[in-house]
Amino acid sequence: LRRKYNCTSTNSTIILFCIGGRIMIRISNLNKTFGKNKVLDNLNCNIQTNSIYGLIGANGAGKSTLLRIIMDIYKRDSGTIEIDGKEIEDNQELKQKLVFVPDDLYFFPNYSLLDMAKFYESMYKKFDMEYLKELAEMLKLDLNEKIQNFSKGMKRQCALICAISTNANYMFFDETFDGLDPVIRNLLKKVIIKQMEKQETTIIMTSHNLRELEDICDNLGLLYKGGILFESDIDSLKTNMFKIQISLKGEFGKEDFSGLDIMSYKKIGSIATLIVKGDKEKAKEVLQKLEPVILDFLPLTLEEMFIYEMEVLGYEFNQVI
Repeated sequence: LRRKYNCTSTNSTIILFCIGGRIMIRISNLNKTFGKNKVLDNLNCNIQTNSIYGLIGANGAGKSTLLRIIMDIYKRDSGTIEIDGKEIEDNQELKQKLVFVPDDLYFFPNYSLLDMAKFYESMYKKFDMEYLKELAEMLKLDLNEKIQNFSKGMKRQCALICAISTNANYMFFDETFDGLDPVIRNLLKKVIIKQMEKQETTIIMTSHNLRELEDICDNLGLLYKGGILFESDIDSLKTNMFKIQISLKGEFGKEDFSGLDIMSYKKIGSIATLIVKGDKEKAKEVLQKLEPVILDFLPLTLEEMFIYEMEVLGYEFNQVI
């Protein structure tokens, strides 16, 4: 599922340039204000086809607003949004290729799952009713039960399988797995991946929980104060950052590791802990020349990686998320 991206920084955003794939969603200089509150501030983003882009950020960061503007539910103040090279605003033909599952779910009163499926079928020409019934059976959802009688997690499942069954080329999921238990969450992730294998599907998922998205997304972007503060392709992030615990003979300090790109350095007693970016094998070569008494390379969680990247940018992760 992974796709490669590069990024270049501007004042308040990071503009994403895709490599080795077609750019299918192009957002340029996007601005949105509600009253005196500037929600999106000159946001630029390019996302390639057949990829999953995870957008994380604190509640109120603008994630839902961005998806609603892409869907043309909210009107932007300025900027452009192109999908398949076409402007999305008032483009009914293009909207046939888009489906959106909001955070605040809505179902028609007294509608069953089958009723909602028929409603989707009336709007989407490629809707697959048989596949929806297959997914409902797999999730043990009663097609004829009124959705209003379902639990929060079951309602989320109904919305997701209706959206997936549209076979839309672009799917936008807001707080994708909210209210789902771990088993159902993992099952639906497999369903989403299967959907991408069926056709070239591009997906944007939002969440305020980094751990919910790290095992499914190709790329993660952190939305903060209306712009994308930090973005990275997950594979590169995981292979280019690592933790080292080391001890040398005699006294030593950070200056003894000048050959490394050190993001964080802490020393307790005779053992130092380093967070390093770069090639792990080259780092081993540099450190082994110092004849260490202790040298251990330890894995980092994705959340730890984001924390250290935020520190480099001068932010505290807990203030951003």
